[in-house]
Amino acid sequence: MKLLIFLAVLIVTAFNTVQAQDSATNKRLNESLQSYYSIKDALVAGNSKAASNAATSFIKSLNGISYKVISEGNVNTLLTDAGIIADARSIDKQRAAFSNFSTNMAEVVKALKFASSPVYIQYCPMKKASWLSNEKAIKNPYYGSSMLTCGKVTETIQ
Repeated sequence: MKLLIFLAVLIVTAFNTVQAQDSATNKRLNESLQSYYSIKDALVAGNSKAASNAATSFIKSLNGISYKVISEGNVNTLLTDAGIIADARSIDKQRAAFSNFSTNMAEVVKALKFASSPVYIQYCPMKKASWLSNEKAIKNPYYGSSMLTCGKVTETIQ
């Protein structure tokens, strides 16, 4: 009888630990996505310093995610992309790096489907590049105010 009680307590404890880890992981994933959106918004506004700060926040939140959730290769790719944006002081260099970063981030978001609200994949035909957005309205991060509404929604991830 004592063994059954011990096993029951052990199973409940293990289950609660897994749930707590899943909750912490989901929090980190959502923080990463919110940091991505902050990078996008900073590029839309033409603010290289804010883009750099948001990329640094992205790196911090992504570093807390286990390779069991996102493969080491995908984490390293995203960290490299975000690092380029964080280190660049030129808005043009940041926007150039954002294209590759967005492609890689879209793959992770599609694979994990961790967003609590829809994620819109938007496309700029002038740049021939996509980005992720938390809203349907087009705000182009590649050209900012000069072509703010250039683009279209190509996919919605639920």
